[in-house]
Amino acid sequence: MGADHSSFRERPGVSRGRKTARWLQEHRNDEFVKRAVREGYRSRAAYKLAEIDDRDSIFGPGQVVVDLGAAPGGWSQLAAERIRPGGRVIAMDILPMEPLPSVEVIPGDFREPETLGRLETALAGRAADLVLSDMAPNMTGIRVSDQARAMALAELALDFADRHLVAGGSLLIKVFQGADYPAFLEAMKARCRETKVRKPDASKRKSTEHYLLGRGFGI
Repeated sequence: MGADHSSFRERPGVSRGRKTARWLQEHRNDEFVKRAVREGYRSRAAYKLAEIDDRDSIFGPGQVVVDLGAAPGGWSQLAAERIRPGGRVIAMDILPMEPLPSVEVIPGDFREPETLGRLETALAGRAADLVLSDMAPNMTGIRVSDQARAMALAELALDFADRHLVAGGSLLIKVFQGADYPAFLEAMKARCRETKVRKPDASKRKSTEHYLLGRGFGI
């Protein structure tokens, strides 16, 4: 879920293969992709999170961090680095994710009770200090449908925070602009002392994604 997904609408005279080749070329030329390769991060998404943390200081030593939609692991990598010493990252995704140092990986669908139960067991009664959600559905190219499905995942992340985020904690959730967005923003504001909108430089310009950062949860 956390991995970048792309879909392509068919247009007359343009084959899916040509569009895929164009996307791959753009991906290879992406400055953040190149930087991730040089610096050893699993995805360019690590730089979205790094920019938000550099600006808003969401990480601290010893935190318990839950990373929803973690694959391939760029966010978990960065989180594990920035909560040293003594921190703990619990990462979850439906997609396969290779092990990472200092990260506990829980495979499975976050929408399934069994997966959620394993995540709760891993917390062992300890509330999370920070909940991250980079979850996104596989995009179909139908904007209204994609936005609604993405917002449903954001709502699940917010519900998880309601039950497992420490009072005063923080959460960062990926959202997409659309009809359901204003109501979700208000739901975040109702739960947090402050809610900020962030669009990191590493987010692709043509994407409608951005991130809602809630601070002071439940107080």
